[in-house]
Amino acid sequence: MISFDYKNLLHSTKIRTGIEPDKLELMQEAVQDAHAEIQKDRQQDILGFYDLPDQNVDHITDYINSLGDRFDTMVVLGIGGSALGNKALYSALRTPSQLRRKVLVYDNVDPVFLDEILDEITLSKTLFNVITKSGTTAETMASYMIIADRLRRTFPDDYTERIVVTTDKEKGFLRKLVNDSGYASFIVPDNVGGRFSVLSDVGLVSSAFAGIDIKALLKGAAEMRQRCAEADLMSNPAYLNGLLHYIYMKQGKNISVMMPYANSLYDFADWYRQLWAESLGKRKDVKGRDIFVGQTPVKALGSTDQHSQVQLYVEGPNDKVFTFLKVESFAVDYVIPNLHPDREEVNYLGGKKLSQLLNAEALATSYALTSAGRPNCTITFPQIDEHHLGEFIMMYMIQTVFTGKLLNINPLDQPGVEAGKNATYMLMGKKGYENYLEDLKID
Repeated sequence: MISFDYKNLLHSTKIRTGIEPDKLELMQEAVQDAHAEIQKDRQQDILGFYDLPDQNVDHITDYINSLGDRFDTMVVLGIGGSALGNKALYSALRTPSQLRRKVLVYDNVDPVFLDEILDEITLSKTLFNVITKSGTTAETMASYMIIADRLRRTFPDDYTERIVVTTDKEKGFLRKLVNDSGYASFIVPDNVGGRFSVLSDVGLVSSAFAGIDIKALLKGAAEMRQRCAEADLMSNPAYLNGLLHYIYMKQGKNISVMMPYANSLYDFADWYRQLWAESLGKRKDVKGRDIFVGQTPVKALGSTDQHSQVQLYVEGPNDKVFTFLKVESFAVDYVIPNLHPDREEVNYLGGKKLSQLLNAEALATSYALTSAGRPNCTITFPQIDEHHLGEFIMMYMIQTVFTGKLLNINPLDQPGVEAGKNATYMLMGKKGYENYLEDLKID
């Protein structure tokens, strides 16, 4: 299972501003209260992501098996929670090349980006997965209409078989379109928000298409859910990490840096950024009072960003908490040949593995930050596989909701996003939004 090393978040001779263990004990009542609220929400069927590990996925595997060898690529048309999890899972598991098919994600309405994707694929061998719960997301629907038009003109007899839709079970434009057109379809659960949806059809369809073992993914998530079932901090890594980050937020450390020491986990830092920022960045608490809380998530890549960002992290403002992601055993590795045994400048590398060097870099960065009094922790993957990724996903979803409870905010909504959406509708001429900016009294 993945491990959580938090010692460099606690007070020590190096981390003088670190958290005293006694502080954790003093927070136990708040932890119990937050835990009780989570259990209440689960009983009211609000936190649907908790139940995703128990789902039957036969409808997904049956559909993927029915495709045979007809398609070699899936392009996901989605944005935010409809895209980031898909991309993260595929990126994590695509090397070495064990996956059967390719997954590309079009998650920005940059026309050049779309052109690059269309240039990369063979249209006749590509399946398009349109993902939006509401069926009205401007970015997703714009790309859908471009692609559907091209498919309809190129393959008039069977273009509907080249599109699959993942949307609300009953409501919305896309569900009506599914009913009218006959597109194959999957469901975004009512009680699972987009940024918590990677373990639902939203993320599992593209994963199964690529050849990822989605049952192993869900099993890993189930095991982490069990680890996090009780309010005991020392046995619950999600609650412990959430509490430590909460305390540091209260101390003014308003930036959270996630730094994977593995290229294949870099997109998980993107997934984390949405989950943490959109869930916790709130103006108002649950009673409607202005509190303006949140912690800005930043991604970095080890060892690449040791040569770009770490100077700032070690000697710049002490306003950050760092999380390293480390891998014990890589799927492939290389031994560095001792080409120059007589040169001490490089002969110390000879005979070592690249993974040894990378993990030494991770430990060295942790040493440097700790020596500078900068709080940091490490999550270690024994290896990158479906089971351990499932653990990680569930840990961070639970951690996010728990931290939201400590902050006394609603971690499931995103009111700050809606203003931009509505302004976009106005600027693009959507009926009913003509006077939106006037209503907001914005020049």
